[in-house]
Amino acid sequence: MGELNMQEMPLPALFEHAKKIHDLASESSVDQGISRKGCEILRVCEEMIGKLGLFSLNETKDDISTANLKYILVPYYLAELTEKIAEDDRIEVLKASQAKLKEFISFCETMELVPEDEIETSTQGGSSSSVDRRAKKIARFKRQRAAESKLLELKERRERRGRSTKAAALSSPVETGEDDMFDDDGEEEREAWLTTISLALCKAFDLLEMLKKEEEILSAVREKQLQDGEKEFSQLILDERTQKAESWHRDAATRARYTKPAAPITCATFAQDVIEGRAKVSQAHDHKHQPLLFGPASLVGMNPTTERQRIAAQVFQPHYSLPTMSIEEAGLTEMNMMNEWQERNVKLMEEATSSWYNDGPKTRPNEDDEEDDNDDAAQEKARAWDDWKDDNPRGAGNKKLTPCG
Repeated sequence: MGELNMQEMPLPALFEHAKKIHDLASESSVDQGISRKGCEILRVCEEMIGKLGLFSLNETKDDISTANLKYILVPYYLAELTEKIAEDDRIEVLKASQAKLKEFISFCETMELVPEDEIETSTQGGSSSSVDRRAKKIARFKRQRAAESKLLELKERRERRGRSTKAAALSSPVETGEDDMFDDDGEEEREAWLTTISLALCKAFDLLEMLKKEEEILSAVREKQLQDGEKEFSQLILDERTQKAESWHRDAATRARYTKPAAPITCATFAQDVIEGRAKVSQAHDHKHQPLLFGPASLVGMNPTTERQRIAAQVFQPHYSLPTMSIEEAGLTEMNMMNEWQERNVKLMEEATSSWYNDGPKTRPNEDDEEDDNDDAAQEKARAWDDWKDDNPRGAGNKKLTPCG
């Protein structure tokens, strides 16, 4: 299966193929070409998962759908297959495998899938005693055995249900409990993937400790050889690094299109089509909204010229206004509006902190004199009004109108 075919395959098919290679490599030794092919497929899966945005750091395991739970295992499968690859520089292989294991454990910790005792041990680091390490290994071994037995139980239960379903289908074509059976299958599938992730975590912790010890041993051997003055060995290492650097620069132009970050998929409909295999990741997609057409298709898209055509075009029209844009277009429009609003606020803040604003408004030369004149005039007017009120008390002009005046 070439690279072009892998890009055309949907994510579920790629994951199933990589899982088969991983299971085969775990049960027995496989050819190096098969292991490398599995690593390549898993890297394509990682790229597609990143483009589709299947996981978010703000989610937990309860927020992830059952169909997407299995993709959490992609870094773990990649770490195990990478560790089985034979290279001249074994330390680099160990570092790459450890990086993927740490990525898998960190993501599971974010999704609240790591047990509490493992989190406490990781926070303590290497300061635990031998008794604590032994107790931790025993607890991890018990969790691993419990997960394996749980998976075996789920597998047997599924096989029994399959046999009973076949027998029921032969006896009667319609069964009343089909919906309940499908619900049970969905719950069992979710429970099976969560148990598989728990089992993978136990193996990941053990494998990470083993790889760390192997890296320490190999590093000590290399340092010992360098300290003993084996110049030929060090010269071989330098020649190998020089050759790798030259080949990297020689093939930089060829690898440029693989090192560029891929544009994320922002359309939910297109992402669902990619997951289900109806579209390819490499296809360009624009957020074009296709409005719903109501009425005769021959009259909706044209301008009616007669009253008969106008009435015919309005047949079966909805009682509400049709949308003018898709959800993705509305989101992009709101994002552009927010960017403009932020730019405008930045400009306003710059103007507010500028020297012109801090200096304050400049007053005219005669403005103070005009304000003093206005204050004097207002004061004279108030005094005249008070004098008039003293000379003319309230109700003084109406004495002749009153009966007793």
